[in-house]
Amino acid sequence: MPLSPELTASITDAVAKNFDKELAFIQKVIQYGGQRGEEAAIQDEIYSQYTSRGYATTKLNMDPDALSEQPGAGKVSAKHSKAPVVVGVLEAKSSTSGGKSLILNGHIDVVPTGPEELWTHHPYSGIVEGDWLYGRGGADMRAGNVANMFALDALRSIGKRPASKVIIESVPEEESTGNGTMATHIAGYTADAVLIPEPTNEQLVRANVGVIWFQIAVAGRPVHVLKATEGSNAIESIWKIIGGLKELEKEMNEQKKGRLHFEELDHPINLNVAMIEGGDWASSVPAWCKIDCRVALFPGVRAEDVAAQIEQAIQKVATTDSFLRDAPPKITWNGFFAEGYVLEPGSQAEDVLKAAHKQATDSDLQSITMPAYLDTRIFSLFQKIPALCYGPIGESLHGFDERVSVISIQRVTTAIALFIAEWCGLEDYDATTT
Repeated sequence: MPLSPELTASITDAVAKNFDKELAFIQKVIQYGGQRGEEAAIQDEIYSQYTSRGYATTKLNMDPDALSEQPGAGKVSAKHSKAPVVVGVLEAKSSTSGGKSLILNGHIDVVPTGPEELWTHHPYSGIVEGDWLYGRGGADMRAGNVANMFALDALRSIGKRPASKVIIESVPEEESTGNGTMATHIAGYTADAVLIPEPTNEQLVRANVGVIWFQIAVAGRPVHVLKATEGSNAIESIWKIIGGLKELEKEMNEQKKGRLHFEELDHPINLNVAMIEGGDWASSVPAWCKIDCRVALFPGVRAEDVAAQIEQAIQKVATTDSFLRDAPPKITWNGFFAEGYVLEPGSQAEDVLKAAHKQATDSDLQSITMPAYLDTRIFSLFQKIPALCYGPIGESLHGFDERVSVISIQRVTTAIALFIAEWCGLEDYDATTT
């Protein structure tokens, strides 16, 4: 049942009254910092916050053995985070007719900052200037992670709580494998819908690519540079391989024709040669080189098939090189091994979000295609539930001076609170019970 104007106004006002506290907590979690594998302290903070609110709170480990058996899980490497996943469960006291259960999911991990001197402010400053809150991970997506919690707080502040089960999740490893959210799936946490407030500029993600990470290592034949023609230069061999992969990227982008949501994008499939290491001495022909890469894939395309195409492209280059024919490049799958998804229109969850967005922003909800990785794919592909990715306005994601709009955080928190109220239904909050 649609929310009454009075209840809508009450919830909107509750978010506004508590927003200074919400903003201060977002600043706090930005200031924690924490690169991959360093998220335990902030997850302890989130665990404490969930527990203090009366949620039944659990820490989950990302079990490498269980993940290795799970289709769609990322590949576990030595760099994989060991920080826990934090899950809080708020059970309803009663069941409201028409109320449905919900997962609120958000990732806590961030990408590297790059050279700090290229930032206007310290990467973990959490400083606010005008409408912008600055800091690595502020937009992507600690603001959204915190908004989930404060949306529930807004309901409690008016004496209400969800009348259906709500599961709130704070996960690491979204930026590299997706294994934090996959661990919640393996543990059996599911609901009638999920909402993830990634920085989507207050739009709903309609379609999302899959992503594969891989490393290519090449050996060379080292000699003194005065006899360079007698050796084999591993770095130059990598150049050849990159050329072959770029040809594959071109072929994959040509397959956008006829693909709904992707055909109008200029370049939906991006191969990123992200890191390179090689050689030991300027006057020696390099004996080794390795690169780390990322490539996207269209929804409906299997990750295994794209991996096979990558192997074939590399092998094709190797056959043209006398040294590589005898010393083939080594490929390691070392992160994402994920497939994309399409959010089919027409679900009740989407209709409820549209109404909540309209009430919070006074504008109609628009849809976008996201040519990047999102954890919503786990819920869409493996749990078959409406997976709504919708969050605040952000800029310079993964870049210098990452920032998120302060007023947009408030609007999105309001929309999430209104969505919970209508999707789950509401019951009276009793401070004597959890």
